[in-house]
Amino acid sequence: MTGGVAGGGAPAGGVPAGGVDVVLPCLDEAEALPWVLERIPAGWRAVVVDNGSADGSAEIARALGASVVHETRRGFGAACHAGLEAAEAEYVCFCDCDASLDPGLLTDFVRQVAGGESDLVLGRRRPQGSGVWPPHARAGNRALSRMLRRRTGLRLRDLGPMRAARRKDVLALDLTDRRSGYPLQMVVRAADAGWRVSELDVPYLPRSGKSKVTGTWRGTWDAVRDMREVLAEGPANGVGGGVR
Repeated sequence: MTGGVAGGGAPAGGVPAGGVDVVLPCLDEAEALPWVLERIPAGWRAVVVDNGSADGSAEIARALGASVVHETRRGFGAACHAGLEAAEAEYVCFCDCDASLDPGLLTDFVRQVAGGESDLVLGRRRPQGSGVWPPHARAGNRALSRMLRRRTGLRLRDLGPMRAARRKDVLALDLTDRRSGYPLQMVVRAADAGWRVSELDVPYLPRSGKSKVTGTWRGTWDAVRDMREVLAEGPANGVGGGVR
């Protein structure tokens, strides 16, 4: 199959034993889905988690070959976790579904995890053009990175959504946030469990449509509030054991 079919993108350089599932939380991303799904590496499975779209996103994703999961609870974390639970492969990736990030770049992420170099690989967003990353969103990200460093000792420069790890290990973290704090909670609990966390630079492109989270001051503030609550948590007992 060609053009727009999930799994029909650039070759993965070999699909790791156990396979790879890419979780794509989705809310009204009908315009972006074809671009995103055609870039899923060959042999990988796209898991689109529809979070209540009203624009036919689920139908488009299904028609393009993706597996579709419906999550009725609104929230970025709720959608991500539903995708994690629906995933079946040994390796799981997460990526936004708005065409701001190219899922084809996840091959290097998985390669690091499969090769034993890292337990969790994050994408460090590098904006491509002015206005791609609003100043208020970038400032919030910098502040959270500093707070994360104080909380865990990790010296990360971005807390973006693009990442890869082993599915069973992420499940073992027992993540509980179902809002905007989910990506940060994953990093915090990974650090508490002694995971090796690394970053790879990724181009951050103009997204399709308006951001549901960082497109406004209110959305950014709500996200920062959720993440501050995550950082205030004490270390979770016994999570993520057995990674190495």
